Amino acid sequence: MQGVQLLLAISLFTLLFSFASASDPSPLQDFCVALKDAKNDDAVFVNGKFCKDPKLVTAQDFFFSGLNVPGNTTNQLGSKVTPVNVEQIPGLNTLGISLARIDYAPSGLNPPHTHPRATEILVLLQGTLSVGFVTSNPDHRLIAKVLYPGDVFVFPVGLIHFQFNIGKTNAVAFAGLSSQNPGVITIANAVFGSKPHFNPDVLSKAFQLDKNVVTRLQSRFG
Repeated sequence: MQGVQLLLAISLFTLLFSFASASDPSPLQDFCVALKDAKNDDAVFVNGKFCKDPKLVTAQDFFFSGLNVPGNTTNQLGSKVTPVNVEQIPGLNTLGISLARIDYAPSGLNPPHTHPRATEILVLLQGTLSVGFVTSNPDHRLIAKVLYPGDVFVFPVGLIHFQFNIGKTNAVAFAGLSSQNPGVITIANAVFGSKPHFNPDVLSKAFQLDKNVVTRLQSRFG
């Protein structure tokens, strides 16, 4: 009996250790400023980016300017996301954080989307937003809230979420994300604008839509 308990304990420890070791490792240096490419064999490739020689790092590698400038919302959605991630600030590489400014015209929408690698925390500076996210299977529960200036809302990692300007004036929000490169999957674009397109029969059955409706949507998003 004791042998079985010992074996069970070892198995449990192994399982927990495997989970723990699967998480992102802590940085082993102060920073790893990203390079777009490497010109010598000594470059180190960390988290999808080459690292700049620390001796050549400057303040500019940790700097971005322009988030005071409103984004252009003259588009079909009436919104504009201005990201500040590792592509804009190379010093964010390996630091696990980024942010974005989102501008919304009246009735502007940041459409349903997900960030596969990040939780998002959003603070509204101006205007009135209806925001929310949908829980995973099997509940698909919509958790939604109306935000006013100074309000904060969190969108858990990987869940479909949105923001919609329900006010009569422009709205502005800033969002922090728990990844240097959170990624974005906009649901409508991904489903109906994939390259190449999904077989229309697949989407017709999945969304319970007439096939002609699916092909029209594919032509619009394609």
